[in-house]
Amino acid sequence: MSPTSPFQPGARSGRVLALAALACSLALVAGCANQSASSSVYTYGQAQREQIVRTGTVESVRPVTIQTDQTTGAGVAAGGALGGVAGSTIGGGRGSVLAAIGGGLLGAMAGNAVENRMGTRQGLEITVRLDNGETRVIAQEADVAISTGQRVRLISGNGPTRVVPM
Repeated sequence: MSPTSPFQPGARSGRVLALAALACSLALVAGCANQSASSSVYTYGQAQREQIVRTGTVESVRPVTIQTDQTTGAGVAAGGALGGVAGSTIGGGRGSVLAAIGGGLLGAMAGNAVENRMGTRQGLEITVRLDNGETRVIAQEADVAISTGQRVRLISGNGPTRVVPM
């Protein structure tokens, strides 16, 4: 092995850099997995599809939190890697190993918490009385102003139903 190999004993700084690069790569990949509950966002598969439009009046609007129902695990992996790297710099010998394990566990828990927090959005639960007398409730991101008494369109088809102002 060359003297600069990150896997050679004593090359702690090389291992630290390699693990940090891996953790940053995982965090970058996690950021690419973006889900949206916006009335303004369509997936590629939803584009150019006929949808049904119904009209109605908003009866009530309630603030809600919209949270992704599953995580990618990248927060745990990146946090664990960074925590393990940070912990491994503490002490020497067995102390360094124990600190790396502890740092990895704490980092994984922190990374998971950060990923969960990033997966939440402020939303609205909108109750609409349709012109035909039926009532519908739709939750969506709070990125479009919707208020009680407002006339709206409900757009639905193969996928989500969206509430949009008229």
